[in-house]
Amino acid sequence: MVAQFKNTNKPEIIYPERDGNPMADNTVQFRWITSIKANLDWLFADDDQVFVAGDLLWYPTENNNKKRQAPDIMVVFDRPKGDRGSYQQWKEDNIAPQVVFEILSPGNTQAEMNRKLLFYEHNGVEEYYIYNPNKNDFSGLLRNGETLEVIEKIDNWISPRLGIRFQLAETELIIYYPDDQPFSSFIEEKQRAEDERKRADKLAEKLRELGVNPEEI
Repeated sequence: MVAQFKNTNKPEIIYPERDGNPMADNTVQFRWITSIKANLDWLFADDDQVFVAGDLLWYPTENNNKKRQAPDIMVVFDRPKGDRGSYQQWKEDNIAPQVVFEILSPGNTQAEMNRKLLFYEHNGVEEYYIYNPNKNDFSGLLRNGETLEVIEKIDNWISPRLGIRFQLAETELIIYYPDDQPFSSFIEEKQRAEDERKRADKLAEKLRELGVNPEEI
């Protein structure tokens, strides 16, 4: 008699890194997403345990690749910086993104935004900010127990987690660093990065003149 054994090996679950949707529908939305993300990178540049990402798929539950969302910007405290194809929460000490931003475009529907709100509420987001640059409409929600509740007085609101301040001016949202300096524009961020690169190159050149290899420091 030949014994037969069932194959108990489960097929590997693939967690796609793209959902087929574009990061932005237009230049205005793209500019806001990249600007906020870049400024948050600068804000936490010296903290290795703050991970900031834009348009990155977040999978909160292992073995479920259907349950996912890609916030326009998300911030995760107590997780190291570094490249990721997606944010798989069970591989990240089960830490959910604490802060998420969504920048709206005319293509966003109310049903879509309702689904996102339920997802963020159910999966542990602490602060959720939504900005519609076309209408200059800004809103935020803050976690209270198991639910995300609307922040009634959002103008000049200071994020508990990020320490940044939101001012709803007449024409657009203005975001301030904790030292009350306004967030830089996309162009200013590019210039700042270029200035930092030039400064690093000059420092490396000076070290070489002193007989020190900067790559060995």
